[in-house]
Amino acid sequence: MVMARRKTKQLGQILLEQGLLTQEQLEHALEEHRRTPRSLGRTLIDLGYIKERDLVRALAEQVGLEFVDLTETKVDPMIASLLPEPLCRRYRALPIGERDGKLLVAMSDPANVYALDDIRTLTGRDVQPVVATANDIEQAIQKFSAMGEQVEALASEAAERLETEGDLSEVEAAVEDAPIVKLVNAIMTQAVADRASDVHIEPTEKDVRVRFRVDGVLHEVMHSPKNIQNGLISRLKVMADLNIAEKRVPQDGRVSMRVSGRQLDLRLATLPTVYGEKVVIRILDKSNAILQLSELGFQEEAYRRFERSFRKPYGAILVTGPTGSGKSTTLYATLNIVNSPDRNIITVEDPVEYRLPGVNQIQINPKAGLTFASALRSILRADPDIILIGEIRDRETAMIAVESALTGHLVLSSLHTNDAPSAITRLTEMGVETFLVASAIDCVVAQRLARRLCERCKEPYVPDPKELHEAGFTEEQMGQIHQLYRPVGCEACSRTGYRGRFGLYEVMPMSEEIERLTVERASSEAIRAVALEQGMIDLRADGLMKAMQGLTSIEEIARVVK
Repeated sequence: MVMARRKTKQLGQILLEQGLLTQEQLEHALEEHRRTPRSLGRTLIDLGYIKERDLVRALAEQVGLEFVDLTETKVDPMIASLLPEPLCRRYRALPIGERDGKLLVAMSDPANVYALDDIRTLTGRDVQPVVATANDIEQAIQKFSAMGEQVEALASEAAERLETEGDLSEVEAAVEDAPIVKLVNAIMTQAVADRASDVHIEPTEKDVRVRFRVDGVLHEVMHSPKNIQNGLISRLKVMADLNIAEKRVPQDGRVSMRVSGRQLDLRLATLPTVYGEKVVIRILDKSNAILQLSELGFQEEAYRRFERSFRKPYGAILVTGPTGSGKSTTLYATLNIVNSPDRNIITVEDPVEYRLPGVNQIQINPKAGLTFASALRSILRADPDIILIGEIRDRETAMIAVESALTGHLVLSSLHTNDAPSAITRLTEMGVETFLVASAIDCVVAQRLARRLCERCKEPYVPDPKELHEAGFTEEQMGQIHQLYRPVGCEACSRTGYRGRFGLYEVMPMSEEIERLTVERASSEAIRAVALEQGMIDLRADGLMKAMQGLTSIEEIARVVK
């Protein structure tokens, strides 16, 4: 008992010395620790005083071992491949490099002598253990075991197999070929590990290029031999239940697959090009569907303006922006707030990206005659309170949406325009009467997605006044800016300097003045001028404010908002 108490004091002392804990927090944690069977370390984490990484670092110091942060440490892929993946997962250990002739192995439990003995026997090397968090080790194992040389080897094996078995006239045999199946699985596993939203498989003149879109930017991942092209693409088409014999027209489908223990919904689209069919796979992450609206990036005033609209029982709310700007995520997050047992919510989508509990979702099917317009006519007879229309594409859909908003329904929808004021003119150009647009539309939100600076490696700097002026900062803002941040790049962000994205928002409620301008068919520039006078913050201004807060760089804002 005395020993345990002394160790507890040592851990607390280390955390105090590192400035991670105050004396009051330690005393409170010790009091909690005595009342429960949890360890002091777990108690400190549960109380929110420290993070797991802080605890592991302190415990490593306590036993005299080195702590490594795997998100900031460069791991040698060749060294990482020395241990089989199942063994790495069993022992939560990963070889990360060499030091003084010894194999450097990151472990969550360096006291496991059986693990150390097995690693020594398998590698034939002396081992020097270092300490890392279990979560970091799991992520590193997933990253280094999923693709890399494994994918290259599978691609080569598939190419050799296809060379010896002749051309791909036997498509059925080719798509079930083991190396092709493993190659597809390895590509998708790596895409998930890299947080990719899309996978592009593109035939070129001499090979097949694979690219991932991560945080909105495409990155080249690998090149595969040309002779596996047909087998690889046919395998993907079979998975999505597409016609593998049809290569002249675009096709699209869906597929569900389990990757790294997660169930994924994939949207797959083919496009005939001069070198063969290109395939784009959209990875739908269900966790995005349950995001809180307040977490998406709304500034406080913009959120209040938007909330005033979606809390109303009727009216139309439009979310605008280009493809891939996060419109669906914003609409779903809004639905999550207004969704309650006393409301009948019906959506019409193409496709239904996420399944929402308590919401009646309809997938349109043009081949069967179920279009946005025909579905909307039917659901208005189904007593809805809230209607979500995936996208307004034509006059008929626009008219039904506007009429629904005027007859006591809250209507949420998306539209493809560059900014909020342009949505008004876009609807009138579609043929909707201006007085109907003015009466029905309650709020328009324009949005873009900007990359978030990596918290681990972003670098502060003092900007040049000329740079600030060119970026679009006002004189008042320039006087308040003492430093901004720029990307650097580390292991955690794959050397890009950015990790994750957030929204830039332009919220325009329909005031009386804007309604009058709408009826008068005023230009979008005139509507914008009035909206700005009434306090609307445009996309660029919102982005620059977030750059001032250290969330992103002014280069990223310039890339996203023209």
